[in-house]
Amino acid sequence: MITKCRSVVKSINPVVLMTLFLSASCLAEQPNVLFIYVDDLGYGDLGSYGHPVIQTPNIDALAREGMIFTNYYAPSALCSPSRAGVLTGRAPYRTGIKSWIPEDSGIFLRDEEITLAEVLKAEGYATALIGKWHLNSDLGSDDEPQPTDQGFDYFYGHNAFQTPTNRNPDNIYRDRELLPPQEGYTAQLYVDEAIDWLERAEDDQPFFLFLSMAEPHTPIENPKAYNELYSEFTNGPVVPIPSGLPEIPVEKLTPRGPGEYYANITYMDAQLGRLLQWLDRKNLADSTIVVFTSDNGPVTADWLNWWETNAYGSTGGYRGRKHLLHEGGIKVPAIARFPGTIEPGSISDELIVGTDLFVTLAHLGGGTIPDDRPIDGIDVRAVLSGGELGSRSIFWALDSVSDLEFVVRNGDWKLLIDRDGRPQELYDLESDPLEFLNVRKDNPAVVADLMSQFETQRYLQDSARKDE
Repeated sequence: MITKCRSVVKSINPVVLMTLFLSASCLAEQPNVLFIYVDDLGYGDLGSYGHPVIQTPNIDALAREGMIFTNYYAPSALCSPSRAGVLTGRAPYRTGIKSWIPEDSGIFLRDEEITLAEVLKAEGYATALIGKWHLNSDLGSDDEPQPTDQGFDYFYGHNAFQTPTNRNPDNIYRDRELLPPQEGYTAQLYVDEAIDWLERAEDDQPFFLFLSMAEPHTPIENPKAYNELYSEFTNGPVVPIPSGLPEIPVEKLTPRGPGEYYANITYMDAQLGRLLQWLDRKNLADSTIVVFTSDNGPVTADWLNWWETNAYGSTGGYRGRKHLLHEGGIKVPAIARFPGTIEPGSISDELIVGTDLFVTLAHLGGGTIPDDRPIDGIDVRAVLSGGELGSRSIFWALDSVSDLEFVVRNGDWKLLIDRDGRPQELYDLESDPLEFLNVRKDNPAVVADLMSQFETQRYLQDSARKDE
């Protein structure tokens, strides 16, 4: 249907074309939605984003068939707030999710929040979350909302991280039931489950599958053949470092180089390839929008916690890493494929944030955006067909290891603000994308303008948390 609309109006003025393209008549058929959200993948961790070693042929093929986003940002530099942002379209602090959620902390995504799954389910979609949730502190509990309470018909996955590693995990749930240890690796298990769920779906019902991969979050294990692919980058024997034990496995904390990390990404890529090939075999690729991105920046070799040992993520040269609001913590790879709408091999430099995906995918599915609460994302459907967005201000907040808790960005200006609300670092990302030159003292008018925007944003977010 969408391809037909585009062909009929292709000779019309571009402004009129865009209006018609976004009209209800051209979007009468609901696309399937496959949203692949991977864990801790850095901007530079894919072949299509310039990594010189890691082999990601299936994700790279997805990029060739769709659009690469060079200016996409996660809603946060940590997993739980990022997931809250992408599923609700709201800046994470509005939802009460300020950092990653520790086990038994009593922190969870509230029932009052409206998720993308709920919006699409209301429009007749079958919905499933397969993989990581991490939007409560007690998976399976009746005391905290679970995925099946927040719009997902089906859930199979884990919460914070896989234990003891991603091989034979013992913390996998199906809906509210803890399962016995699952034999296999999480990338394989989750793709197996995804294909099985899709096989059982009704032929005449569109689907929304949120495939939330465990990789390349530590702790990791890989099939031997994948480790051997990168053996030249590994020092000594491969010794997995398990999590979830009563004591820290100090004797296993030996830096061994990036080989295992590289292998983990390549193995994930191979499993995702199976799912994409399944869509092809079932003639569903043309009717499915596929979105691939990461929840936050990577764990680099600058480890902050013992469980990060032997993660060697790449930010593509950008400053920072997971936990930090410099570019490396929030700028991540993003790819979308939508035949008939997205031109194969296209690249967009438009500034997009994960909260935009909520609005955009909801509209593509014919859904209604909640109007009883602030929504921070915007509709970026125009970008999918090569359009541009106007100038915008974006706000990030994160309670983490740094005193730099807030960011306001307008155009190419980016201001980092400490937890006491004082401006600390100002960067012009057009001339200084690596954030080397703090020009705060040289640009008082820019700082004053961004601080005014910050005060408005902070007030709105604080008010939203008090009112809801």
